[in-house]
Amino acid sequence: MSSQTKTETLILTREAAWMTVRFNQPRIKNPLTREMTADLSAVIADLESDRTVRGVTFRGEGHTFCAGGDLKAFREIFQGSASEDSIAAFSRDAGDFMRRLDSLPQVTLMLVEGACMAGGLGLACCGDLVLAHQDARFSLTETRIGLLPAQIIPYIVNRMGRRSARRFLVTAASVDGAEAARIGLADFVAPDTEALEALEKQVRTQVLRCAPGAVADTKALLRSSDRDAPDVYVARAADAFASCMLGDEAREGIASFVERRKPAWAE
Repeated sequence: MSSQTKTETLILTREAAWMTVRFNQPRIKNPLTREMTADLSAVIADLESDRTVRGVTFRGEGHTFCAGGDLKAFREIFQGSASEDSIAAFSRDAGDFMRRLDSLPQVTLMLVEGACMAGGLGLACCGDLVLAHQDARFSLTETRIGLLPAQIIPYIVNRMGRRSARRFLVTAASVDGAEAARIGLADFVAPDTEALEALEKQVRTQVLRCAPGAVADTKALLRSSDRDAPDVYVARAADAFASCMLGDEAREGIASFVERRKPAWAE
């Protein structure tokens, strides 16, 4: 059974434990307008506390993922009467939005077709997996128009590695889906939309075999491994493992293995 909700800029579809979030401004290539960012922030807030959702797919209507920031609004607001402090505050809010998306406890899939540009590329890099159409277009256009990809740099570096990210960032590069997979921007590439959606279903099946709490804790440890000193990480990982071992999921998972049956969470 599925249910659907629409906001000003999004279409949300819930199928059992999986949610699909569709960016719904295809006429203007699904940019990160203030309205869409506000709607996405509300969705993220709900997901942060709703563990009945185990996975989320983000994609764009109109075979376009996201064209990045709303440049018309940037010109009207930020190059009008806005102060430097107010622009910096806007950027901090954008950074907090990306951090919360990256930190969601659910598995997040980014299905990329068409344009995936600037902030939209940063959005994609916050996903756990990026599945791309071979003709998708990944590009960082900020430096071409005198800007910089300020808040998305950590997520691009984390996905591609510093060497590839550095080249990609300073040349304002543009690549298709096949090249994006080669350089680490995408995890999988598909020849058409049908194959892309079949690939997404395959990944969903794999995710739903995994214990949701263990997945969320693993994602938290991954983030810790990026920022913690080695001795701090070892202690944090040991505590997390001990807590997990004594928890309900591990008891059920080990019992299901010994008894040769599916665990309770497997679909």
